[in-house]
Amino acid sequence: MTDEPTDPRADPTPPRRPRQTGPIQYKGDDLEAERGPGLGCFRIQVVVLVIFIVLTPLSVAWDWPIAVSTVLLFAVIGLLLVTGQTIIFLLRLVAADRRGRRRPLASGSQTVGELEDAASPGVSAGDGHGAPGADGDDGLDEPPSA
Repeated sequence: MTDEPTDPRADPTPPRRPRQTGPIQYKGDDLEAERGPGLGCFRIQVVVLVIFIVLTPLSVAWDWPIAVSTVLLFAVIGLLLVTGQTIIFLLRLVAADRRGRRRPLASGSQTVGELEDAASPGVSAGDGHGAPGADGDDGLDEPPSA
């Protein structure tokens, strides 16, 4: 550690890593929407899962054989696992599809990404310059004049 005094008003957050601009990687390859389960497969899994979730306790109440109730219970657990993995995969596809920056339709102000892009490229976030308070500036804009 150094014994140099630090500015208590300096931003302590570390600089962000730059975002990946290329395609999303999945198991070493580009994530493609055509590969893997689709939305129709997911819907079928959810319908079967709901049917099994309702049928499992009813099988006990209707005094079905214990083997049938056990199979239904393990089927529900297995379907929960498979359906959960499918939803994670589909969410990754949605994230890969929405990688480009889009402007919100009802927004009149700049987005965070646009503000970051507008920041001067010569100022590095990790060198301590440009932080609020570094030049005697408190980092706040002047209030609008009336």
